[in-house]
Amino acid sequence: MADPLKSICDDPLERKWVWISLVLAVVMGVTLGYYAVASNLHPPSNVETIDSSRLHLSEEFAEDNLGVKTNPDGSVRVTLVAARYGFYPPRIEVPVDTKVTFRLASADVLHGVHVPNTNMTTMVVPGYISEVTTTFPRTGEYSLLCNEYCGLGHDSMWSRLVVVPKTAGGQS
Repeated sequence: MADPLKSICDDPLERKWVWISLVLAVVMGVTLGYYAVASNLHPPSNVETIDSSRLHLSEEFAEDNLGVKTNPDGSVRVTLVAARYGFYPPRIEVPVDTKVTFRLASADVLHGVHVPNTNMTTMVVPGYISEVTTTFPRTGEYSLLCNEYCGLGHDSMWSRLVVVPKTAGGQS
């Protein structure tokens, strides 16, 4: 079989490194694909729209409904609003090793939510509800940071996420 790279490059050493690069790219692609399928990873597909200008009037994102709620199955739902320059409510308490579903909406501009040293991160796009489900395997205090530049006060946009033992509750 003729080498298809022979017409592109004459040097045998160069052809060898091109083949090595192609093989490594295929191996990485197959590895990432396998990992994504085996871990059931997929892009966010929750597409719910909301009127950001009337967010405070909506039932779910009204001020009295924000925070942590425990579902009948023991899982937890956290409803948050991202707005310049903070997350509301500013302190969230969830139990360790419990399925936590975050539902977030932006009242103004594009925001991002990131909890360092965990797998919790998402974008919060105005007009849409973002939903992320995760668990926190260790107790402790974490920062809930905005990771999308949202204006001059961006660097002070953070909240506190406290992961407590299951017996301590989980209500905020």
